Amino acid sequence: MTQSSAETTQTPEDVLATFVAGLSYEDVPESTIETIERAFADTVGVTLAGVVADAGKRASAIATPTAPENGGVKILGTGTHAALSDAVLANGTAGHALDFDDLSWAMDGHPSVPMVAPALALAEQLDASGKALITAFAAGFEAECYVAEPISPTHYELGWHPTATFGTFGAAAAASQLLGLSAEETKRALNIAASMPSGLKRNFGSMTKPLHAGLSGRSGVTAAQLAAEGFTADEAAVSGSRGFWDRYGTGAERVAKPPGDPWRLVETGISIKAYPCCYFTHTSIAAAQDLVSTHNIAPADVKRIKSTASGGAGDALSHPDPQTGLEAKFSMEYALACAVALDTVSLDAFEDDAIGEEMVQRVRERAIFEVDESLPYKSNDVLVELTTTNGDTYEATLTEPPGTPNNPLSDADLRAKFIDCATRAVSESVAEETVDKLLALRDQPSVRDIVAPL
Repeated sequence: MTQSSAETTQTPEDVLATFVAGLSYEDVPESTIETIERAFADTVGVTLAGVVADAGKRASAIATPTAPENGGVKILGTGTHAALSDAVLANGTAGHALDFDDLSWAMDGHPSVPMVAPALALAEQLDASGKALITAFAAGFEAECYVAEPISPTHYELGWHPTATFGTFGAAAAASQLLGLSAEETKRALNIAASMPSGLKRNFGSMTKPLHAGLSGRSGVTAAQLAAEGFTADEAAVSGSRGFWDRYGTGAERVAKPPGDPWRLVETGISIKAYPCCYFTHTSIAAAQDLVSTHNIAPADVKRIKSTASGGAGDALSHPDPQTGLEAKFSMEYALACAVALDTVSLDAFEDDAIGEEMVQRVRERAIFEVDESLPYKSNDVLVELTTTNGDTYEATLTEPPGTPNNPLSDADLRAKFIDCATRAVSESVAEETVDKLLALRDQPSVRDIVAPL
């Protein structure tokens, strides 16, 4: 649909608001329900791990304690309650603190973490059902992608972090759905949200990167609450001159397919991360692991290892010699070293005190990262070349990392990831109980009951 088409008088804001406000659980494609349940399980799991990470702990520290009877909701994994906006900020930041949360190329970023924090908090406050939560997620996901479509990937190339920017609209849509806002109120929420997005790629490798997710969730829920109170905004703050598309993109034609036609959840879907680092490293990690395993190469026998990847990877991976765990998550060289020198590329590999591990550093010093400008900017295609100390050279190519919709994590792997993450903050029995409920979210009558043990 061309937004300026004379075939309709609806503005893009009208189209999106009508979709979000009118969506029901029955409208959500059956094939996507499990995708959404897996997204909630994955996001809650990494949030529970992130709440004990530095960024998560510091975001929680500034929250205002508020009792449940006064509207307080859980800061997950802490057993404490805080005012809604503070809890959303804390949970959203924790969810992205370890860069282990999911991704979708339909919005060039991490779709779930900006929505799950506000949607879960509101659903707890309202004592909404699992089906209501699923519907809110579906509305938010399609909203993120609809707003992203006309200006991607230029938006990312300009230095914006899509999780923060497009995620604000996803959070506003999800919150509007849960609050039962009308189409007109939802439109106001989206137009209010258009003045809130921020998030600079310059801050990748610092605590401010995960803060982007917390801020977008807080901004989105605030926009929905303000709209419910009658707060006003310009009618075309997304699509109009000097609006969001105009300022956050370039002179590209403003074209987006209507939300839900087709469903981005079906067409593109969600990729769940197998490794806790920037997604642009994942195909290189998997390819390097395959080379080492297939040819029985010891880390000490690596003379050189080189990854050639896309321009998007080149933009994101800016720390060839990382000094902290957060910087290491945005280092292709460190990722290759971990793939070669460690049995698994796990959360532990990105702890600050793990960075200097002798064999990892030895391989990192021999790692090279180059960009192939002929690849599409967002491509995950990689060529990994490994040369041993005796002169043998091996190559591996890979187009998709593990965890994509075409190569999803198994139920057992997803469950293992959840338990590993969650038990950093809660007991194993609570972790087991929680993942069971989240993976059957459609059957849960009360979200409040799900978060109560956390």
